[in-house]
Amino acid sequence: MNSRGFMLFSGTSNPELAEKMAECLDTEPGRVKIRRFKSGEIYIHYEESVRNADVFLVQTMSRPINDHLMELLLMVDAAKRASARSINAVIPYFGYARQEKKDAPREPISAKVVADLLHTVGVNRVITIDLHAPAIQGFFNIPMDHLTALDLMTEYLKKKRIENPVVVSPDAGRAKTAEKLATYLDAPFAIMMKKRPQHNEASITHIVGKVSGRTPIIIEDIIDTGGTIVSVIEGLREKGARAATVCATHPVFSGDAVRKLDHPAIREVVITDTVPTAGKTLPESFTVRSVAPLLAKAIRLIERGGSISTLFRAGM
Repeated sequence: MNSRGFMLFSGTSNPELAEKMAECLDTEPGRVKIRRFKSGEIYIHYEESVRNADVFLVQTMSRPINDHLMELLLMVDAAKRASARSINAVIPYFGYARQEKKDAPREPISAKVVADLLHTVGVNRVITIDLHAPAIQGFFNIPMDHLTALDLMTEYLKKKRIENPVVVSPDAGRAKTAEKLATYLDAPFAIMMKKRPQHNEASITHIVGKVSGRTPIIIEDIIDTGGTIVSVIEGLREKGARAATVCATHPVFSGDAVRKLDHPAIREVVITDTVPTAGKTLPESFTVRSVAPLLAKAIRLIERGGSISTLFRAGM
């Protein structure tokens, strides 16, 4: 049997991103019916043949995350039972990634559970962007392509020509990424030290590096409630820093996060469309950069047998 090539399908979590990806790939999203019964159960039906095709399923883990995860699992199962040649899960924002280790007794390692679910149901490859913990790649026994939006952010920031910048890592976990960004921008680097009294809360203990009189560029992977970013901003302002630019790949934006980020000490918030923001009214200070071209290039490389490393800067 001959391969039918690749087919792109979208779940309900971020159809706008899938449409942009399809445009970059000079194709159209495949036809799939996704319905929910009154009981909350999900129904999936591919309305065209996927037999012997390389199927790419685009589903980000945005709210409601558990519904979207279950929807993806059922899409995978339906494609597998319809004799797809390979099933590739394109998950721009990989949920549960902040639960990648045990911080206390009797806790689950939720990121490993999600990895096991995807593998067990029949996914052959996972494509994602800026995992909260890169070590999650080791949870998979199938290929995982871990992309980054860092180059996308770097290109944008270079065009802005920010005066007297300093790249700031909001915690030790983002230090390596912040250091790379500082190198690309030829800017100094600072790191914040913080403690977390409980989930979604953080307090800054001290700052390593000179920020007084400089314009901070804060690099994050996820903005959830916005509380950590506001704490970082206020800590920088106390040290004499100017209004900051905040960069984050995944705009989860729980609760009143957007209102918190419309802060007088924040000059601009640069995010991507890994998580949809269409239902939120964003202030003028927010800029959205699309990851669709990056994901489309990754799919092309996978289909043609190319190297994903060509999407990264040297040394990434």
